[in-house]
Amino acid sequence: MTTPTTSVLIIYTGGTIGMTQNPETGALEPFDFSHLLDNVPELRRLGFSISTIQFDPIIDSSETEPTQWAKLVRMIADNYDKYDGFVVLHGTDTMAYTASAVSFMLENLGKPVIFTGSQLPIGMLRTDGKENLITAIEIAADKDENGHPRVPEVCICFENALMRGNRTSKVSSQFFNAFVSPNYPLLAHVGININYDDVEIHYPNDNKPLKPHFNMDNNVVVLKLFPGISRQAVHQALNIPGLKGVVLETFGSGNAPKYDWFLAELRDAVNRGIVIVNVTQCSSGSVQMGLYSTGNTLQGIGVISGYDSTTEAALAKLMFLFGHNKSYSEVVEAMSQSFVGEVSIKK
Repeated sequence: MTTPTTSVLIIYTGGTIGMTQNPETGALEPFDFSHLLDNVPELRRLGFSISTIQFDPIIDSSETEPTQWAKLVRMIADNYDKYDGFVVLHGTDTMAYTASAVSFMLENLGKPVIFTGSQLPIGMLRTDGKENLITAIEIAADKDENGHPRVPEVCICFENALMRGNRTSKVSSQFFNAFVSPNYPLLAHVGININYDDVEIHYPNDNKPLKPHFNMDNNVVVLKLFPGISRQAVHQALNIPGLKGVVLETFGSGNAPKYDWFLAELRDAVNRGIVIVNVTQCSSGSVQMGLYSTGNTLQGIGVISGYDSTTEAALAKLMFLFGHNKSYSEVVEAMSQSFVGEVSIKK
């Protein structure tokens, strides 16, 4: 349900969706979003107000960093009371990282923040950009029968699927269905109609005002295990100056080698106050550290479970917690809690 006064703000950060082809040179050039309605006239038929702002300069998503996340959060916070929903146009390569980070940085969010993009530029004939954009705007503007936002959380809308942002990963550089939510159901299926699964949507518990956060600490690293990984590689990763947190991508349900040197490196890092979070490098599934002896051993030396978190969400959550000067024990405790539906934790 939308009303004539429903308003949506589109924030263009950069990315493929915002490119159009110069008819004379054939080169791809940034799309002028101030003329959005002229170039995508279908939007006029939606029946609500659409405004646009964009990053200056726009950014390639492969160069995204926490300062740009803070800039995006500032844009949303500054316009929060003026609009019913927000659509963020973002490059696909790091969209899952940004959506994960923003989900933590927008505390008490009560309005939709829908990320989308495309695999082909919006100016190309076979683009997936127009459909993704139109659908994202519809979802950002949608309200229930009581006039409340239908999806008041940070999401990614891509190729007929609405996914929780901090549950999503990019899995294809070629196909239009480039994103998956491996461990959490879709929030909506997009076909002839947009069919929401209300049970899976995260709704705020109360009417607290939005509390934006801007500080992220990037003194973290991802360490992906592989057969034959050397002690030198592990040692170098765990001894980066200023390091505070590690996302350890393990095998299967959270398994790792039991080599004496490997366990010694991890134990030493934990003893130095570095938080090590165990996530699976499988495309889906959860870490179960008590299932096999190898996982048990990691748990015994102080490695903590990342449950069914994506690497993107675990990394963003660590950066968020360290950005707020949380102590080692506070971070460990927080990683065993779900803030905005980023993990499924069985008690």
